[in-house]
Amino acid sequence: MLGPRIADRVLAFFASSRARGRGALPRAHDREREVLDLVAHGLANAAIAARLFLSEKTVRNRVSDVLTKLHAARRTEAVALARDAGLGPAPRG
Repeated sequence: MLGPRIADRVLAFFASSRARGRGALPRAHDREREVLDLVAHGLANAAIAARLFLSEKTVRNRVSDVLTKLHAARRTEAVALARDAGLGPAPRG
């Protein structure tokens, strides 16, 4: 249980974190955006490496760079931000 003041601070923190992530996406290099798009499509590092003719180590580095720029703790958080920015598969509907 959290008190109302603490709950407001927690929500504000996560809201600002998400906003920072969106702002960071335009600063990503083209290759980082390409890797993030493939991550958002659900591809594993090995599949991304094969598709882009890169080593898996390079893909791991690019994914790490993207996570840092997006202030994302996990790949799934980066995928959510990528989809918000229009990357990944088109939404169903």
